[in-house]
Amino acid sequence: MMVLLRVITLLLTLSLLTQSLLAQTLTVSPTDSVIRVDGLLNESVWQRAPVATNFTQNFPNDTLPAYNNTEVRVTYDHQFLYVSAVCYDKNRDKPFIATSLKRDWEWDFNDNFGIYIDPYGDRVNGFAFYTTPYGVEREGQLFNGDRLASEWDNKWRSATKVFPDRWQLEMAIPFKSFRYRKGAEYFLMNFARNDLKNNQKVSWKRVPIAYRISALAFADTVRFTTPLPNPGPNISLIPYVSTRLTDDRNEGGSQQITGGAGFDAKIGLTPSLNLDLTVNPDFSQVEADQQVTNLSRFEISYPERRQFFIENQDLFSQFGFESSRAFFSRRIGISRDTTTGIIVQNPILYGARLSGKIDKYWRVGLLNTQTANQASRGIAGQNYTVGVVQRQVFGRSNISAFYAGREGSGDGYNSRFTRIAGVEYNLQTDNNHWSGKAFFHQAFKPEQQRAASSHGLSLNYNIRNLAVTWKQEYIGRNYAINDLGYAPRTGYWKFSPTIQGTFYLKGEGAIVSHGPLIETNIIRNHDGGILTDRELDFGYNVQARNTSEGGIGYFNYYTRLYFPFDPTNSNGKELETNTDYTQTGWFATYTSDRRKRFNMHIEGFSGGYYNGTGTNLILQGQYRFQPYGAVSLSAEYNNIQLPEPYKSATYLLLGPRLDLTVTRALFMTTFIQGNNQTHNINLNTRLQWRFAPVSDLFIVYTENYLPGSFTRKNRALVLKLSYWLNL
Repeated sequence: MMVLLRVITLLLTLSLLTQSLLAQTLTVSPTDSVIRVDGLLNESVWQRAPVATNFTQNFPNDTLPAYNNTEVRVTYDHQFLYVSAVCYDKNRDKPFIATSLKRDWEWDFNDNFGIYIDPYGDRVNGFAFYTTPYGVEREGQLFNGDRLASEWDNKWRSATKVFPDRWQLEMAIPFKSFRYRKGAEYFLMNFARNDLKNNQKVSWKRVPIAYRISALAFADTVRFTTPLPNPGPNISLIPYVSTRLTDDRNEGGSQQITGGAGFDAKIGLTPSLNLDLTVNPDFSQVEADQQVTNLSRFEISYPERRQFFIENQDLFSQFGFESSRAFFSRRIGISRDTTTGIIVQNPILYGARLSGKIDKYWRVGLLNTQTANQASRGIAGQNYTVGVVQRQVFGRSNISAFYAGREGSGDGYNSRFTRIAGVEYNLQTDNNHWSGKAFFHQAFKPEQQRAASSHGLSLNYNIRNLAVTWKQEYIGRNYAINDLGYAPRTGYWKFSPTIQGTFYLKGEGAIVSHGPLIETNIIRNHDGGILTDRELDFGYNVQARNTSEGGIGYFNYYTRLYFPFDPTNSNGKELETNTDYTQTGWFATYTSDRRKRFNMHIEGFSGGYYNGTGTNLILQGQYRFQPYGAVSLSAEYNNIQLPEPYKSATYLLLGPRLDLTVTRALFMTTFIQGNNQTHNINLNTRLQWRFAPVSDLFIVYTENYLPGSFTRKNRALVLKLSYWLNL
């Protein structure tokens, strides 16, 4: 009996010791020597620093250790957080996979190492910093627990070195570059590596395969032996000058040269609250929108690409669902020239954005911008204001209240106002199994009407083998907010349940996972509860170990028109109101091994299309001459066949593209978009020289042609110089 008790005691002790070791956090100390960021790791502090290792796979098997070892060390001084990593590589005979030497690359398509930092410990918001074996950097803001806004830019340094059995790196991240509470003694952190050439995503703290590796729910504590220093005042000024040559003579306009100057400013009011200012902003360096073939009955939206409106987008631009946003920043700076009836750009005079944390539980945001008043063109100036207060509740969830408003000045319709107020609850459980949103929005217009509200509910349950979503949405018939937000369709109830199963295979076989997917959209008219749309998609997806994936499925759609519509959007004879159509067919998708220098993505469908048939095929192919860039081609083909007297149409959209990175500081992008639906060919060339950290010279040339004759419509040449100053 005594022997048995001793054995039990020993087992319990070992169990407790094992649990203690597994739960052990990383404790780091300040450096006692100057660290030279060169990737060599020969400073003595790196030899003494504790090591974060024993990485675990997130994909393809989240119960196995990483194939390649990774060792991470952390230290700090009064200015910088330093991170070093040794990324061992058993397959150095195989080249690293990299799309280019350009900053802000795509995570999924590059070998890389990154860190995720949650300074407040709320497991919802944070920052991420990455580098590739070629020393190319990427950074972003984390929001909603695991989503990354990669458009966020800041100044930091890194360096890498490649050896026969490994590559290693050093990062120096200024404390001024991100926000944290005063006197912080710990951060929540995780370290991750995309070992793409071995098709493994691995992390220091295990992240289950059902979740993004960036999920802060699984980050662990990195504790500092001394409180972090107060970063002090953080003021940055980014002035710019620009000149533009435009030539619209072939469209009845003129040729002119204009100049501009302005600045952005970033002011750290507190260690966790930031004020961003912009005066006479210029967005000429922003890449042109990717054209699409528009077969929709409703307005389509393009993503926001302008830097000032992208930062902290989770605070300002996430109200509602993607199908209806209470605030849509692309509305700012767009007006209708009432003398010609043409939609034109209207200059933004200034903008101000206050955002950040008051403490661990409270976040605030305030945005205000003003556009120009152009009386000669009948364009009234517009003032846009958005304010939000967010409180974290029940662990990782939060509740927000917001106001968004547009106020016009001058004569005309667009001088009137639109205002929206609302409340939202965002659910995030500690284990990431449950997430969702509930909201109510009310619009206010000069002619106040009933049914001017919207509300919605979504609930997601996500575990290893099952993902289930319930989503419902109501948009009132008078919820007309398209001068401030985005609501292309009004007056309906929408229900969208989705269920997806995933089966993961053991062993080292060719298939990693497979499973079914069922998606449903049911839309009923608000006035009479009449079914107007029903979409049923039944699919089956397969993911291979070599990173390729594909799927096949069947669709069954029902549509009842409540206004006349030409299915080709080409001014043909319209289908009549109150006619209905059942459409069935097949769809498929395939993505090849993205590790190969040549890779491609194909998707399409074929079957019924209103009262006829439709075939759609999308092809995207890319060849990398890494690490210096890639040449790619995107193409979309649509063949719509309708019975007489309705119009049939064949649309082709082509987009060849060249991305060239001469060095890590000199980039060129050239792409052509040919679209026979819009009868336009667009050429866009952008040369960027990053001559200093976050400081750039841009040369942008744009030209539009008529297809066939290649007659020039218009062209523009822009030169812009910006410089980041730390004051």
